[in-house]
Amino acid sequence: MSNTIRFDNGAAYERYMGRWSQLVGEVFLDWLAPKTALRWLDVGCGNGAFTEQIAARCAPAALTGIDPSAPQVEFARARPALKSSRLETGDAMALPLPDDSIDIAVMPLVLFFVPDPARGVAEMARVTSPGGLVTAYSWDMEGGGFPYSALRSELERLGARTPEAPHEDVSRLDVSRRLWEAAGLVEVETRTISVERSFTSIDEYWDIIVGGPSVGATLRSLSAQDARLLKERLRLRFASDAAGRLTCSARANAVRGRV
Repeated sequence: MSNTIRFDNGAAYERYMGRWSQLVGEVFLDWLAPKTALRWLDVGCGNGAFTEQIAARCAPAALTGIDPSAPQVEFARARPALKSSRLETGDAMALPLPDDSIDIAVMPLVLFFVPDPARGVAEMARVTSPGGLVTAYSWDMEGGGFPYSALRSELERLGARTPEAPHEDVSRLDVSRRLWEAAGLVEVETRTISVERSFTSIDEYWDIIVGGPSVGATLRSLSAQDARLLKERLRLRFASDAAGRLTCSARANAVRGRV
């Protein structure tokens, strides 16, 4: 199995990770407390889950989203709230924007996928105007904050592994702070954001993860016996109510700095 995680199915991503991103995004935008009529850049916009929140909550003067996946960008373009946004394919390490052309650059759940994270941060700083913000949030991978960390753990018990992001360490608060400071950013601040998400049943949870870009192929390769065992172990790990509704938690680390 390939160790590369591909994000090409916008609808599957929406169910698997988009909703999680939006839960963090609500708190993240409260933390930023941005003014209206600013120029925004969403680096690694994917299917537009967080980009849509910017459009809905922040009244941007301009909104640009960049992502390497053409199918994800096409999904984002179909969102009504993003009809007037500039959404295109591009590389986080070579952003197709001029210097000082953005007021707020954000990288949601992407930094650990960038081949050279320091270069990605430097690029955001390059395109952000003096006084503007360079920001990001990432799952606390090493601290167990990934929404599907329990799933990964149980798969390992079965001798199965899922693809991993190439730089999971950059999600740590101390590493993020060093990256932001190394890029010449000032007034650097970090914070942790904890969220919860409910699923109607273990069957809904299972249906979602089978379509997940980082775990779906692994799950589909399991024997019927191992799949049943995994499903039962997961059900026992999550808090549930009398109706079988599950509640899962996740934790993200956020960072911001000013140019």
